[in-house]
Amino acid sequence: MKHTQSRAQRPASSATEKRPRSSGAVAARTGIADRWQSWLNHHRQVARESLRRFFATPMASAMTALVIAIALALPAALQLGLSNFQRAVAGWDGQPQISVFLNKGAQKAAIESFAAKLRSDPAIAEVTYISPEDALAEFEQASGLGDLLVGLDANPLPAVLLLRPRDTRDSDKLQRIVENLREHALSDSVVLDLAWVQRLTQLTELGQRLSAGLALLLALGVILVVVNTIRLHIESRREEILVVKLVGGTNAFVRRPFLYSGLCYGAFGGLLAWCLLLGAVLLLSGPISGLSSSYGSSYTLAGPGLSYFAGLIGGAALLGLLGAWLATSRHLREIEPS
Repeated sequence: MKHTQSRAQRPASSATEKRPRSSGAVAARTGIADRWQSWLNHHRQVARESLRRFFATPMASAMTALVIAIALALPAALQLGLSNFQRAVAGWDGQPQISVFLNKGAQKAAIESFAAKLRSDPAIAEVTYISPEDALAEFEQASGLGDLLVGLDANPLPAVLLLRPRDTRDSDKLQRIVENLREHALSDSVVLDLAWVQRLTQLTELGQRLSAGLALLLALGVILVVVNTIRLHIESRREEILVVKLVGGTNAFVRRPFLYSGLCYGAFGGLLAWCLLLGAVLLLSGPISGLSSSYGSSYTLAGPGLSYFAGLIGGAALLGLLGAWLATSRHLREIEPS
């Protein structure tokens, strides 16, 4: 009987031993969940309070955000101008091209034989023949001087062969091709457009480097503006910070409202920068469209799209957060209860 009772009592005792461990694990999980929920609630509260403080002083906040916006709009405008420039020349493939201007007295059969010989050359990828009539029509459309050209007795433009070399990276080989073409009897003049390609590439690279350098310089300016603004906020709330630290508040707890303030300044500065870019595009799109239409082109100025919107707001918010972090990391250590 005693053995039976002891065996009967073992499951009950083991069950009672497991209950405290199970309730302890639930309590631990509940504690972690409570701390996580408390952390999220504090972030929401601090974010709402930072927005309220931002709009409580609209003039000072707007001036700070406008300074940030101007600093961000300058490199963004340069980058937008470069992208519009690249879009404007997108119709040109950017490959070096050799223009062979033929003698005006050249016979059509001789020209066709010369073009066929060039097409069979492995160094030439493509040969395009432009007759004098086609060249004149293209010139009239591009220049808008059709009325003046009507009075000419004869077509002053020669026939042209446009050659696209297969290897465009070897400049010495291109020069040898040009020299051989100049020695041909049908060639009146040979022009290699490689210089224009190189100049365009160098100009684009220069603009990109200027844009990147200006962006880095003005990003540093944005950080300094936010650092100075947050420093003034810290000084104005010195007594509040001392009280929070007296009751056990950590530096991370005290720092959080100022970080959200930096985010607000940066985000609203980025929004204003996007609005400035959009206003500049709307202001210039009319004259640029009129100028392009006068040259027979349908080019229109592209404005800052969603990518610029997200990039400016996100980048400015990160700069504001970084500036606020630098300001709080330096100045909060100096405020300690005695």
